[in-house]
Amino acid sequence: MNIIELQNGKIHPIEILPIEIQDFKILNSNRYFFNWKEEIKFEIYKLCIEGKNDILGLMSLQRIPTEWRVHIRLLTVSSENKGQHKLYDKIAGNLIAFAAKISVSEYNALACISLRPKSTLFKHYIKKYKMNITGQTLSLELPEILNLINTYDDEV
Repeated sequence: MNIIELQNGKIHPIEILPIEIQDFKILNSNRYFFNWKEEIKFEIYKLCIEGKNDILGLMSLQRIPTEWRVHIRLLTVSSENKGQHKLYDKIAGNLIAFAAKISVSEYNALACISLRPKSTLFKHYIKKYKMNITGQTLSLELPEILNLINTYDDEV
């Protein structure tokens, strides 16, 4: 998995790791838009450039085995990676693909991921990630979930 530095087109390999307790010291809402301490009872993952500590994106997940689904509770990129003048591309897509990989490994052919985006991002998720409207959430199932993984995961 990788991200692209938009200024020069350089490709950077990334790692997505579980958040560590000491990370909460730097997770302020100015840079990461949410109070991430409120998500501590869920799985929280951070995206960093391989070998570096700077957190470029965050995602909290909730596994819902009775529905064969991994729900993305919160997803954000750091403030400098949002909008038209962002520094890196593919941060959110990689995090969503990571959640998709977890879902496939847990639930195989029944795998599903879902999220409930802010109204301003609703159309963006449909267009960019080919998500389907499922009530108040958006979701992906097979085979679309595999297409997403293949798009973002160069290690498949």
